[in-house]
Amino acid sequence: MDMQETPARGTAIRPLDRSFFGRSPRRVARDLLGKVLIRDVKIRDVEVRLAARIVEVEAYLGTKDPAAHATAGNTARNSVLFGPPGFAYVYFIYGNHYCLNVSCEREGQAGSVLFRALEPLQGLEQMARSRGIPLPAARHLSRLTSGPGRLAQAFAITRSRDNGRDLTSPASGLWIGEDGFRARSIQVTPRIGITKAAEQRLRFILPGNSFLSHPRILRP
Repeated sequence: MDMQETPARGTAIRPLDRSFFGRSPRRVARDLLGKVLIRDVKIRDVEVRLAARIVEVEAYLGTKDPAAHATAGNTARNSVLFGPPGFAYVYFIYGNHYCLNVSCEREGQAGSVLFRALEPLQGLEQMARSRGIPLPAARHLSRLTSGPGRLAQAFAITRSRDNGRDLTSPASGLWIGEDGFRARSIQVTPRIGITKAAEQRLRFILPGNSFLSHPRILRP
């Protein structure tokens, strides 16, 4: 069954407005599916674009969500979450990888969406180099960006480089855009990989996508 409407080849990508993110993380998470995460970098004086479609996200609801970093209140570590919407919140976890989030809600009210999986569209060879895996072949594609740590590594996202970066502005070099893609089916499941408030249905996915972080965990 066709689950999506793919944009025409060559469709321009326009950045999302800040108002898109100034809403409940639930709404932002659902609407982020199908959007495109973009990193524009210069490598050896050559402009390179990395682009990937957002296929799996999780919403975190701020200070009243036991699983959210914001539950600790506004600190030096998580201050981006309490600032304006549409900014990158990056943290280091398990001592070995970074996770990318975007701030939601109005300024002063914390909320965020975690990026869990992407479908690579452009710059696959550079993503593979960043991941330290063989250049993309069919058997390696799903390893590029299927998981929060993998996608951060593929896009060379770190806290020192990207925390607080404006994801609504192409000038920032890391941003989120819209290319006309429309998902015909979205599935909502409990969040995964956490122990607190794990029962809340705040994980949003494009079902059937081969780049999901845990494609078999699709509890209704």
